[in-house]
Amino acid sequence: MRRRVLIMGAAGRDFHNFNVYFRDKEEFEVVCFTATQIPNIEGRIYPPELAGKLYPDGIPIYPESQLAELIKKHKIQKVIFAYSDVSHEYVMHKASEAMAAGASFSILGPDETMLESTLPVVAVTAVRTGCGKSQTSRKIVKILASHGKKVAVIRHPMPYGDLVAQRVQRFASMEDMDKANCTIEEREEYEPHIMNGAVVWAGVDYEAILREAEKEADIILWDGGNNDLPFYRPNLHIVVADPHRPGHEAKYHPGEANFRRADVIIINKEETADRAGVQHLWESARTLNPSAILIDAASPIFVQDPSAIAGKKVLVIEDGPTVTHGEMGYGAGYMAAKKYGASELIDPRPYAVGSIVETFAKYPHLREVLPAMGYGETQMKELEETINRSPAEVVVVATPIDLGRILKITKKAVRVLYELQEIGEPTLEDVLKNKGLI
Repeated sequence: MRRRVLIMGAAGRDFHNFNVYFRDKEEFEVVCFTATQIPNIEGRIYPPELAGKLYPDGIPIYPESQLAELIKKHKIQKVIFAYSDVSHEYVMHKASEAMAAGASFSILGPDETMLESTLPVVAVTAVRTGCGKSQTSRKIVKILASHGKKVAVIRHPMPYGDLVAQRVQRFASMEDMDKANCTIEEREEYEPHIMNGAVVWAGVDYEAILREAEKEADIILWDGGNNDLPFYRPNLHIVVADPHRPGHEAKYHPGEANFRRADVIIINKEETADRAGVQHLWESARTLNPSAILIDAASPIFVQDPSAIAGKKVLVIEDGPTVTHGEMGYGAGYMAAKKYGASELIDPRPYAVGSIVETFAKYPHLREVLPAMGYGETQMKELEETINRSPAEVVVVATPIDLGRILKITKKAVRVLYELQEIGEPTLEDVLKNKGLI
């Protein structure tokens, strides 16, 4: 008899695990997925075009809140946990919930889920979301390109729309993102690479994505999401850690696994962190991964018009995932507003509408920053209305994209940008040379 399986996910790792481990195995029947973390990703069907011959009707996706009920109703025997950036305690509470309902609970590891590439792979992952993967990935692409290497950037999945249409996605221009109706979250990850001349790949079926990208590149760069493990087996695994959250490298799943597996650990944001936090990460690395190369780094902020901030009432907009499930109460925008003399930081909560209200209820630690939530057209409109309802004189935008290109912001907006800078040696270029990648 086929073992009845439920996969817990968030429209990313769950689909990948199904594709590479369960899709064509007759000994398993994946009865359903559950979804959480991301708004409005449940209530869909994982389509038969992607699910394969064993699933002619596709696979339903339910809210994770129904987990225990689904296990009992469908006689689920095995629950697979398949999403990231959650505490170890959280994972084990989910395990207890599943086991109390009668099911086994497990997590698939790297050897069962990593795909092999015909090209060298550099993977960039992190201890938590918001550590600085994006600027690290951009720096690596620039280094490789300066040595004549053609890089295919493959981004961790964000399939929030039509899953069949998103099976394999290639983005080489701003128009490509417009045609695909990309969300703010997608644009935040794709646009900076495109502006730097790189081609970005993403989607749902990561073996198909890899095989297409290999046709155009010399090197694959895996640009990870949240703190998930790479989908491809890396020749060089770089993990970014954040001294603003010391201790998280050993408390979150699967960030601790990344920290322990890393070839290189970058301790980022040292210019704004307490020295104790930096020292903690050094000591933790020496305990948990003594063979890893350690790189000290900063992510200095660049403000396009700092004089516009001084003495003004400011609304700060931060990268969404960093300050929501990444649990940071502030980011680059907050620090820029403070540094350049804002007279007041507007509390956005009284002006929030729709799902933005729900976001603040779910993440009560947020008080002086507005997360750039935009997981669909409706939510993007709600974000736009929230911004424009506020009494801010200036909006400080610290997302990696130009929000004014996709939202109608009626107030003066000032962008905050940030790039990775290594401190001392070794540098990323040193590491890439030593690995024979340049």
